[in-house]
Amino acid sequence: MPAAPCRAAGRRHKVRVTVLGTGAMGAGVAQSLLREGHDVTVWNRSRDRALPLAEHGATVADDPGAAVADAEVVLLTLFDTDAVVDVLEQAAGEAPEDAVWVQSSTVGVAGTETVVQIAAKYGITLVEAMMLGTKAPAEQGKLTMLAAGPAETLDRIDPVFDAIGVKTVRAGDQVGQATALKLAANAWIASITAATGQSLAIAQALGIDPALFLEALDGSASDSAYAHTKGESLLKGEFPAQFALDGLRKDIGLITDAARSAGVSTTLLDALGRVYADASAAGHGGDDIAAVGTAFQADHGQPDRAQG
Repeated sequence: MPAAPCRAAGRRHKVRVTVLGTGAMGAGVAQSLLREGHDVTVWNRSRDRALPLAEHGATVADDPGAAVADAEVVLLTLFDTDAVVDVLEQAAGEAPEDAVWVQSSTVGVAGTETVVQIAAKYGITLVEAMMLGTKAPAEQGKLTMLAAGPAETLDRIDPVFDAIGVKTVRAGDQVGQATALKLAANAWIASITAATGQSLAIAQALGIDPALFLEALDGSASDSAYAHTKGESLLKGEFPAQFALDGLRKDIGLITDAARSAGVSTTLLDALGRVYADASAAGHGGDDIAAVGTAFQADHGQPDRAQG
């Protein structure tokens, strides 16, 4: 079915939400939920990563089971399939029976199938809400939520989506459809970020101030706000992580597997995998994805602006 954007209105009420995983996205989401007045409990494998949220009003739990004990909604914001499976196995029997579990971790098609099977095993009500955006939008409540699951279940948790996103796109009524949409979206993000870095490198190598590339795009039919954001980061040689490069590398692998299984050519994805791997090998794995542009430099260095 075609995706249709929707936005809840006038349905604000306090929800008991547990966030399992407080990395860059999970911590930002928890802050947005707290700002909107929800009752938030957090847990992270490394407790120190969760403790700062206590200053904002969150309850920090010692283990996943304790974290979900009183939850109405449980958000899974973890790194990969193994982490989601491990946490589900620990916490599944501890939450109220009517709790809605929201799978928000990018784990790919096969990983999602595994999570669905475990949820069925424990009688968990599971939906998806993939998060399109990075650290800053998560902290600001400006993510785009890509949701999938029964409409009536998604309706119940719209106040949670409203707190962390500017809009929700419903991809379908089956868990897995939001994952498919997220993989398609992240393929675009990986492509446009790498392409921006490549164009800046070409401009510099041909003796042009690379900033002129962004100036040329500005206001044109091919303009992209994302190209400007990542391009300016690359021009400055500063890569504070909004979306860690190694995180997108992981996603590119998931996208490639899904595309290959569906019979879609992976020619571009294979090239993206190599260039992001090059940037990671050069020490940029924990940096923002804009650092992929360094892989196009002859010395994998930073693109100093050309003179003259």
